[in-house]
Amino acid sequence: MRYIKSLAPADATNGSSLLCRWGIRLQRTKWGGIADGHFRGSGFFRVDEHGGVFWFVDPDGGRFLSKGVNNVRLDADHVGNTARVPYADACRRKYGSQHVWRAAAADRLASWKFNTLGCWSDELVATAGRSLLATAPTNALGASFKLHRRDQIFPDVFDPAYAAHIRERANDHCARRCHDVGLLGTFIDNELYWSPDWRGADELLTLFLNLPSHRPGRNAAIARLQEHYREFSQFNAVWRTPARSWQELATMGRIEAPFFRMPPGGLNDALELKANLASPARAAFSADCDAFLAIVADRYFEVSVSAIRAADRNHLVIGSRFGYQAQSSVIAAAARYVDVTSFNCYELDASAQIHAYAAGGKPCLISEFSFRGDDSGLPNTHGAGPRVASQTERAQSFEHYVTAALRNPAVVGYHWFEHADQPTEGRFDGENSNYGIVTIEDDPYAELTEAMTRVNAAAEQLHANVVRIA
Repeated sequence: MRYIKSLAPADATNGSSLLCRWGIRLQRTKWGGIADGHFRGSGFFRVDEHGGVFWFVDPDGGRFLSKGVNNVRLDADHVGNTARVPYADACRRKYGSQHVWRAAAADRLASWKFNTLGCWSDELVATAGRSLLATAPTNALGASFKLHRRDQIFPDVFDPAYAAHIRERANDHCARRCHDVGLLGTFIDNELYWSPDWRGADELLTLFLNLPSHRPGRNAAIARLQEHYREFSQFNAVWRTPARSWQELATMGRIEAPFFRMPPGGLNDALELKANLASPARAAFSADCDAFLAIVADRYFEVSVSAIRAADRNHLVIGSRFGYQAQSSVIAAAARYVDVTSFNCYELDASAQIHAYAAGGKPCLISEFSFRGDDSGLPNTHGAGPRVASQTERAQSFEHYVTAALRNPAVVGYHWFEHADQPTEGRFDGENSNYGIVTIEDDPYAELTEAMTRVNAAAEQLHANVVRIA
């Protein structure tokens, strides 16, 4: 199925008044959704489809796109690992109290036509202003188990303690929120390591093979390989280990990957295909990695989503915030269980990644994106995403990115990272970039916020005008 973008009404992009094509002002619910009778309210946020286009549906039945900002909080970024928070210091001087700041921040976000507090936000901001804001927290389910087992880069989903831990964590975080009308949905995790990306070249299979010998994940990985290869010699013709038997492989200190694969997506996929066609052993290694990845992904999403739903049957599970384009098997596994697939995309245009994630058949939420301006006075030497020359280009980049994303019928929202600039000295991980809608002194970036207001106001109309064609 392909799709095109029809022409929007002339007044749909100026942000001053949102009119439908018949010249009638569109009515909005208290959540900011379009109250046009297409959907019924259920008392909670849900997802639905109209005319081949996906939407969130707000509790009152409004046609809703989640337009969010991450990390809206007074104590947003500490300097390094110190107790100093320059943004909080500036706001206390400006507002006098956190209570007053919350109300001001909420009203300002609403004035820029945002309707959602993204991850890591102070959720009291959601009800502090004159307009309600939805909330979208993350539970860090898998990440919390990974930290519990510190020798893991990815949580060992085969560990007998894993499912119990996930259920307990989900119950602690979700049960108390099950009647929260303003909860958009729950993220499972943030940027788990699924495959080679900016953090390293390891495959999930090799990570599991190199867990300590007593870990269930290592045993599961070897068992999967034994099921596939009839003889150890067939396995070793591909993997080229110094081991001489499955028993010896199980006790090896480290198992090295015989090949390295590029991160998935774009040109890399074509290069990988070409390399595998040229080398049957490499193709076999890739197949081993992909098969194991599919098993891990299915177990991760099945356990996580079932645990969340057991604690809270009223709300959506809005994905696991993929940090990089995932393999197709991971996208497919997510789509079998979640209500919305979420991903972070720090590119100038998210269209290619949206296309990849939409292939799973579920609506898609861009859970992080941003652009950094080199005229901000900040170093911009640490952090993800494009750097542009000026705040004018920053505003233009936002407008291009969001309007292009809204051309895809699967998109149900976008969350900007983040509310306030990072400290010049760098936060806990060294990031020191101009991600903010406001400066460290809490002054809005005028060009950026004007573009955000204009695009956010027209977003539903732009998305509704996507026409699918065979």
